[in-house]
Amino acid sequence: MYFPDINPTAFSLFGIKIQWYGISYALGIFLALLYSKYLAKKFNSISYKILDDILIWIALGIIIGGRIGYVLFYDFMFYLQNISLIIYGIREGGMSFHGGIMGVIISCLLFSKIKKIKFFAIMDIISCSAPIGLFLGRVANFINSELWGKETTSFLGIIFPNGGPNPRHATQLYEAFLEGIILFIIINIFYKKYFNKPGYT
Repeated sequence: MYFPDINPTAFSLFGIKIQWYGISYALGIFLALLYSKYLAKKFNSISYKILDDILIWIALGIIIGGRIGYVLFYDFMFYLQNISLIIYGIREGGMSFHGGIMGVIISCLLFSKIKKIKFFAIMDIISCSAPIGLFLGRVANFINSELWGKETTSFLGIIFPNGGPNPRHATQLYEAFLEGIILFIIINIFYKKYFNKPGYT
């Protein structure tokens, strides 16, 4: 099958192009916040009001960590010669999943130290909510026609506009299902079962 005709730009606002990728980040953070509050209220593991305060820390951790991770892991020599593009080129793409995770962990650790609250209690809830953002991010990768997989003769193969003439696995959608939906279910089952065990947090 052929890649669907999807414009990576969702709409323009005052001449600024708003990309689906950026929307997925914002929506993912917002929905994760709502779900985290739900868990905090239901299990009374931390004060749900804390989550409003930590939101900006997490957002910065995702963006700064994701960008630094991309620069270091994927194209370090290019950015070493074009340092200004580390910041100014971010709208053109280039975020690292691994860097984003590290950014969130570091930002939450600093927040927990400053506010004197349990680091693992915060991270447990964030881990339960994180697959929401992973799901939306991988869907956005598909819309951008990036991170496609190997060539295949399977009926699942898609001919991507920038992936050559042969069908390829839509690995973005596979990961959206596995890292998003399945991981969400597994982590939340474990959290519900073990969150109140002695020493768990």
